Amino acid sequence: MTAPTVDESPGPALRLRPPRHAVDPRAVGWWSLQLWLLTAVPVVPLGVLGLLIAPARPWLLLPAVVLAAVGALAALTLPRLWFRHHRWEVTDEAVYTRTGWFFQEWRVAPLSRVQTVDTGRGPLEQRFGLATLTVTTASAKGAVKVEGLDAETAAALAADLTVATQATPEDAT
Repeated sequence: MTAPTVDESPGPALRLRPPRHAVDPRAVGWWSLQLWLLTAVPVVPLGVLGLLIAPARPWLLLPAVVLAAVGALAALTLPRLWFRHHRWEVTDEAVYTRTGWFFQEWRVAPLSRVQTVDTGRGPLEQRFGLATLTVTTASAKGAVKVEGLDAETAAALAADLTVATQATPEDAT
């Protein structure tokens, strides 16, 4: 069985293939912390209110415990699963990404279609020394994002892609 191709006109078709690089291993901690914080948002108020309002205690503490258990399970398992399935690669022709385990998404952005290249670092990404590379194209689907990259790797990729796209003869529209 052959891999599907992506139509890039004019020129040869790009082959959709698995990207070679995994995200930085620190992304597991970053994703885990995000899930812990997301879990804490409903659990902490429910727990505090459950302790303060005696008549509503069962109705508040039971959901808090259930949400805490589900959140803990998610924070301990999902980031490791995501790490195994998130991949990226930059070649002389395109930027490739693959994300997801259950809902999988493969994206290919030919360099001839790249309009802008950006890096971003939120507070948690900065804490883990990570960054997100965003490659914007004229696609209606939106930008191609590579999350969980080492900050220095993301900066180097952004610089390299900027040079490569300037050298590409087509108009990125």
